[in-house]
Amino acid sequence: MYSRPPSSGFGKPAAAKPRKRPTQARAVFTVQAIYDAFVRIWRQHGWAGVTTRAVALETGVSVGTLYDYFPSKTALLSGYVRHGVEQLLQAIEQQAVAPPHLPWQARLQTLVRLVCGVNAPELPWFDAEMLALEAGIAEAKHHRRVHEELLAAWTRVFDACNDLPARPSRQAIQAMHLAVWGARRYGLLIGLSDAEAAQWALQMERLCLAMVKAGQP
Repeated sequence: MYSRPPSSGFGKPAAAKPRKRPTQARAVFTVQAIYDAFVRIWRQHGWAGVTTRAVALETGVSVGTLYDYFPSKTALLSGYVRHGVEQLLQAIEQQAVAPPHLPWQARLQTLVRLVCGVNAPELPWFDAEMLALEAGIAEAKHHRRVHEELLAAWTRVFDACNDLPARPSRQAIQAMHLAVWGARRYGLLIGLSDAEAAQWALQMERLCLAMVKAGQP
């Protein structure tokens, strides 16, 4: 997803993004194992402790195999961030859109919980240091892509609600999306505690529910 390296410390642009996406089941399993190893090392040692050799060793694959997908640790971070977005979109689809008989309140509560990333163990781990590094490798077009994907996911959730008191306008849906997603990223930036994050997520849920009930145009 992210391809532009920052001005220092990240190498050449060609090495800053994944080489290829896994398609076959074995390759998908291998890349997931690489991501899992990447997170374990990151959580123990931070970005400074992440090396391609350490990740390959932790995964149990050769450095050459890792390089087939990620030519540098920046490319690995780029791939992992995109993986996180894709997992979020998949979880929204499976939990908030696809179930046939959920009341609209439950769909919206599930959506907000997932986008907030609070009490969401099914989603990949992400932290403030990753967010800071993301700023150095993400271009405006990549942020715009994620915005459009998430806005489309919010819209699909409301499309699945057959019992809404009144359907929010596109502008209202976008406002809810930006309020939740933007606040999540800012909360990471300022280092909200788990308790603070849980309270914030609850208030965002209440805000979105109230907005729909009020028939906000």
